[in-house]
Amino acid sequence: MPTANVKAIAEFSREKLKFAIEQLETFLNNFALPQLTEGASDDSVNVHAGLLSDLRHLLVFSEVAYEKLGALLRRPNFDTDAAERVLYEVYHHCVNSYFYPKNEAYSEDGRYAYTGQDAIRFRAKPSRAERDVVLGISRSYEELRDELAYYESEYLTHKRMQAKS
Repeated sequence: MPTANVKAIAEFSREKLKFAIEQLETFLNNFALPQLTEGASDDSVNVHAGLLSDLRHLLVFSEVAYEKLGALLRRPNFDTDAAERVLYEVYHHCVNSYFYPKNEAYSEDGRYAYTGQDAIRFRAKPSRAERDVVLGISRSYEELRDELAYYESEYLTHKRMQAKS
Protein backbone atom coordinates (compact mmCIF):
# COMPACT_ATOMS: atom_id res chain seq x y z
CA MET A 1 0.00 0.00 0.00
CA PRO A 2 1.43 3.48 -0.82
CA THR A 3 3.02 5.36 2.08
CA ALA A 4 0.77 8.42 1.71
CA ASN A 5 -2.33 6.24 1.90
CA VAL A 6 -1.07 4.36 4.97
CA LYS A 7 -0.22 7.64 6.67
CA ALA A 8 -3.69 9.05 5.95
CA ILE A 9 -5.32 5.89 7.32
CA ALA A 10 -3.10 6.09 10.42
CA GLU A 11 -4.15 9.71 11.01
CA PHE A 12 -7.82 8.82 10.46
CA SER A 13 -7.56 5.86 12.84
CA ARG A 14 -5.88 7.95 15.51
CA GLU A 15 -8.67 10.53 15.40
CA LYS A 16 -11.38 7.87 15.66
CA LEU A 17 -9.58 6.23 18.58
CA LYS A 18 -9.15 9.59 20.32
CA PHE A 19 -12.91 10.18 20.26
CA ALA A 20 -13.68 6.68 21.57
CA ILE A 21 -11.04 6.95 24.30
CA GLU A 22 -12.51 10.23 25.53
CA GLN A 23 -16.00 8.72 25.69
CA LEU A 24 -14.83 5.54 27.43
CA GLU A 25 -12.66 7.38 29.97
CA THR A 26 -15.45 9.77 30.89
CA PHE A 27 -17.86 6.89 31.38
CA LEU A 28 -15.49 4.63 33.30
CA ASN A 29 -14.28 7.48 35.54
CA ASN A 30 -17.82 8.49 36.46
CA PHE A 31 -19.70 5.22 36.89
CA ALA A 32 -19.24 2.14 39.05
CA LEU A 33 -21.14 -1.14 39.09
CA PRO A 34 -23.39 -0.26 42.08
CA GLN A 35 -24.56 2.92 40.32
CA LEU A 36 -25.39 1.05 37.14
CA THR A 37 -27.17 -1.88 38.76
CA GLU A 38 -29.27 -0.32 41.49
CA GLY A 39 -32.25 -2.63 41.98
CA ALA A 40 -31.15 -5.08 39.26
CA SER A 41 -31.31 -8.87 39.56
CA ASP A 42 -28.17 -10.92 40.21
CA ASP A 43 -28.16 -12.15 36.63
CA SER A 44 -28.36 -8.61 35.34
CA VAL A 45 -25.57 -7.47 37.68
CA ASN A 46 -23.27 -10.08 36.11
CA VAL A 47 -24.07 -8.77 32.62
CA HIS A 48 -23.33 -5.20 33.70
CA ALA A 49 -20.07 -6.30 35.36
CA GLY A 50 -19.07 -8.03 32.14
CA LEU A 51 -19.85 -4.91 30.15
CA LEU A 52 -17.67 -2.78 32.41
CA SER A 53 -14.85 -5.30 32.09
CA ASP A 54 -15.14 -5.32 28.29
CA LEU A 55 -15.16 -1.52 28.15
CA ARG A 56 -12.03 -1.35 30.33
CA HIS A 57 -10.25 -3.77 27.98
CA LEU A 58 -11.42 -1.81 24.95
CA LEU A 59 -10.12 1.40 26.51
CA VAL A 60 -6.69 -0.11 27.15
CA PHE A 61 -6.42 -1.57 23.63
CA SER A 62 -7.52 1.74 22.14
CA GLU A 63 -5.09 3.79 24.25
CA VAL A 64 -2.15 1.56 23.34
CA ALA A 65 -2.99 1.78 19.63
CA TYR A 66 -3.52 5.54 19.87
CA GLU A 67 -0.09 5.99 21.47
CA LYS A 68 1.62 3.76 18.89
CA LEU A 69 0.00 5.64 16.01
CA GLY A 70 1.01 8.95 17.59
CA ALA A 71 4.63 7.85 17.89
CA LEU A 72 4.68 6.72 14.26
CA LEU A 73 3.11 9.92 12.99
CA ARG A 74 5.56 12.12 14.94
CA ARG A 75 8.64 10.49 13.42
CA PRO A 76 10.40 12.55 10.76
CA ASN A 77 10.45 9.52 8.42
CA PHE A 78 7.14 7.70 8.36
CA ASP A 79 7.67 3.93 8.72
CA THR A 80 5.03 2.34 6.50
CA ASP A 81 5.73 -1.24 7.62
CA ALA A 82 5.44 -0.35 11.31
CA ALA A 83 2.27 1.64 10.64
CA GLU A 84 0.69 -1.28 8.83
CA ARG A 85 1.48 -3.55 11.78
CA VAL A 86 -0.18 -1.08 14.15
CA LEU A 87 -3.21 -0.70 11.86
CA TYR A 88 -3.48 -4.49 11.83
CA GLU A 89 -3.47 -4.38 15.66
CA VAL A 90 -6.11 -1.64 15.67
CA TYR A 91 -8.38 -3.86 13.62
CA HIS A 92 -7.74 -7.07 15.53
CA HIS A 93 -7.61 -5.65 19.05
CA CYS A 94 -9.78 -2.53 19.07
CA VAL A 95 -12.39 -3.12 16.39
CA ASN A 96 -12.82 -6.79 17.26
CA SER A 97 -12.97 -6.00 21.00
CA TYR A 98 -15.80 -3.59 20.33
CA PHE A 99 -17.83 -5.79 18.01
CA TYR A 100 -17.10 -9.11 19.76
CA PRO A 101 -16.88 -8.35 23.49
CA LYS A 102 -15.66 -11.24 25.60
CA ASN A 103 -18.55 -11.12 28.07
CA GLU A 104 -21.17 -10.62 25.36
CA ALA A 105 -23.19 -7.96 27.22
CA TYR A 106 -24.11 -6.68 23.77
CA SER A 107 -23.73 -7.82 20.19
CA GLU A 108 -24.14 -6.44 16.72
CA ASP A 109 -27.22 -7.55 14.84
CA GLY A 110 -26.39 -7.06 11.17
CA ARG A 111 -30.08 -7.13 10.21
CA TYR A 112 -30.43 -3.61 11.62
CA ALA A 113 -27.29 -2.17 10.04
CA TYR A 114 -29.09 -0.99 6.90
CA THR A 115 -32.32 0.19 8.49
CA GLY A 116 -31.00 3.31 10.17
CA GLN A 117 -31.63 1.70 13.56
CA ASP A 118 -28.92 0.90 16.07
CA ALA A 119 -27.38 -2.46 15.19
CA ILE A 120 -26.17 -3.02 18.77
CA ARG A 121 -28.43 -5.22 20.88
CA PHE A 122 -27.93 -5.58 24.64
CA ARG A 123 -28.29 -8.87 26.48
CA ALA A 124 -29.84 -7.17 29.52
CA LYS A 125 -31.51 -3.78 29.78
CA PRO A 126 -28.60 -1.31 30.05
CA SER A 127 -28.60 1.81 32.16
CA ARG A 128 -28.93 5.02 30.18
CA ALA A 129 -25.21 5.74 30.68
CA GLU A 130 -24.16 2.27 29.45
CA ARG A 131 -26.38 2.53 26.41
CA ASP A 132 -25.12 6.04 25.61
CA VAL A 133 -21.43 5.12 25.78
CA VAL A 134 -21.71 1.88 23.79
CA LEU A 135 -23.84 3.46 21.08
CA GLY A 136 -21.85 6.70 21.24
CA ILE A 137 -18.61 5.00 20.25
CA SER A 138 -20.27 2.63 17.80
CA ARG A 139 -19.84 4.96 14.82
CA SER A 140 -16.09 5.35 15.46
CA TYR A 141 -15.52 1.61 15.51
CA GLU A 142 -17.78 1.07 12.49
CA GLU A 143 -15.74 3.60 10.52
CA LEU A 144 -12.50 2.00 11.69
CA ARG A 145 -13.79 -1.41 10.65
CA ASP A 146 -14.72 -0.11 7.20
CA GLU A 147 -11.43 1.75 6.71
CA LEU A 148 -9.25 -1.08 8.03
CA ALA A 149 -10.99 -3.99 6.30
CA TYR A 150 -7.76 -4.64 4.38
CA TYR A 151 -6.07 -5.53 7.66
CA GLU A 152 -8.63 -8.19 8.49
CA SER A 153 -7.06 -10.79 6.19
CA GLU A 154 -5.40 -9.35 3.09
CA TYR A 155 -2.55 -7.77 5.05
CA LEU A 156 -1.34 -11.13 6.41
CA THR A 157 -1.68 -12.76 3.00
CA HIS A 158 0.39 -9.96 1.49
CA LYS A 159 3.06 -10.33 4.20
CA ARG A 160 3.25 -14.11 3.70
CA MET A 161 3.68 -13.68 -0.05
CA GLN A 162 6.46 -11.14 0.56
CA ALA A 163 8.21 -13.55 2.89
CA LYS A 164 8.12 -16.32 0.28
CA SER A 165 9.67 -14.06 -2.37
